Amino acid sequence: MRPRIAVVGTGAVGGYAGAHMAQAGEDVTFLDPWPEHVERMRSHGLRISHVTGEEFTVNVRALHLTDAQHLAKEAPIDVAFVCMKSYDTAWATRLISQYLSPNGYVVSLQNCMNEETIAAVVGWGKVLGCIASSITVDLCEPGHVRRAAGKSRGKGHTVFRVGEVHGRITDRAKQVQKLVDYADGSLITSNLWGERWSKLVTNVMGNGISACTGMITRDTLTNDAIRRFGARLGSEAIRVGQALGYELEEIHHLDPEVIARAGEGDAEAARAYDDHRLAEAAKPGGGAHRPSMGQDMMKGRRTEIGFLNGFVVRKGEEVGLRTPANAALTDIVTRVERGELQPDPRHIIDLRLN
Repeated sequence: MRPRIAVVGTGAVGGYAGAHMAQAGEDVTFLDPWPEHVERMRSHGLRISHVTGEEFTVNVRALHLTDAQHLAKEAPIDVAFVCMKSYDTAWATRLISQYLSPNGYVVSLQNCMNEETIAAVVGWGKVLGCIASSITVDLCEPGHVRRAAGKSRGKGHTVFRVGEVHGRITDRAKQVQKLVDYADGSLITSNLWGERWSKLVTNVMGNGISACTGMITRDTLTNDAIRRFGARLGSEAIRVGQALGYELEEIHHLDPEVIARAGEGDAEAARAYDDHRLAEAAKPGGGAHRPSMGQDMMKGRRTEIGFLNGFVVRKGEEVGLRTPANAALTDIVTRVERGELQPDPRHIIDLRLN
């Protein structure tokens, strides 16, 4: 029998992955807090489009949060994907936890590191992680998720990395891999925490910069001062991750040590870092999008800065490492989010840290 699946948060990533599951015939129920989005999915289906032109619309079952109670009258949920912003993780997990089957479990398909928050609700034995790496999707309007790229499968990049918190390869990890593989290439990792921290570093290097400058990714990479500040952010985060004992994976398709040394001022590493990032920006379509936090700032939504750069600062304090670049960016983004500042590249260019 096919598992009963819930996707809690039908935003960019949850909508993209879940729509492919539904298209493949899986039993998927979507829950989302945006009423207009739910109503559009109910009336017109969930539309997925790509910058390359590939597109489809699939009829889906979408519920308002107030409709979640109806799940109590149905067969229980076997796999619950939590795809909310990090600040909404705890309540979203608690909402769906009461409808899980005895062997049901929750998958964190999110940015940041939320497995511990989920485990506080359902226990460590019911938690898996799934990283979506360089997927570049956004919920551009109700009922429509757009991907600023084509599929990565077979092109040297694997988007989804599924892992157990204990690192073992299990049947349920294989089940989750199968489900996300409908959307794009996937693998099972025995290094969930290293994968998580590596993705965290990727987000730390770009999300907050876009949010406080108003720039798309390409423009942040072609500006020398901002690109190099990104290396400083990444360097601090990499050193904190190493101090915490994580085995880091490639970051922006670079050895983490290259980024770390570039941010610390090593000339050879800085040249390698600059060459690689500028080459990425020069690719057709390369960086012609806003990362998720840049999108949130434009939409007037709360950002995840405290769960990304702010998280690096807090973990750095735990291991005795200073993270001045991440602390500065956290402060700037927070002030822009509150309306005390307007998005402006000068916030980064004029930093004395540069």
